[in-house]
Amino acid sequence: MELATAVFGVPFQFLRVPNLKLKVPRISTPKPMAVFFLVYISYFLVLSGLIYDIIMEPPSLGSSQDPHTGVVKPVAFLQYRVNGQYIIEGLSAGFLFSLGGLGFILLDFSNDKLTSQRNRYLLILSGVLCIAIAYNLCLLFLRIKIPGYLMED
Repeated sequence: MELATAVFGVPFQFLRVPNLKLKVPRISTPKPMAVFFLVYISYFLVLSGLIYDIIMEPPSLGSSQDPHTGVVKPVAFLQYRVNGQYIIEGLSAGFLFSLGGLGFILLDFSNDKLTSQRNRYLLILSGVLCIAIAYNLCLLFLRIKIPGYLMED
């Protein structure tokens, strides 16, 4: 211990430690709506399959050839592959999931005590419409992706 004090104490016999009065920077807390916006955008990106798109690098749209006319037409859904997607397909599915989430958020806002009766009904109607539209379009997307899904024989 005496050796370490002797070795490390030599520079301090000639130099003086400065008397600094450093202030810790203050970081203000972000506003709740800013945090909500960031979380909602990250929710959209994750549900859109951004990580899959980065790793697998799929094309934005596919193409298929009409067997009768031979015309090549663009295709937005990668059929018969549940775990594969085109970029446009993922973004549209992520938008629908986010729309359904927005519907639940609107239903939650309608439960506020200070909301007037008219606005409460509008929020409930908007929330239910968002959820219904998102649900039905997601089922439609799934039926396009997997033809015959949930169809009775």
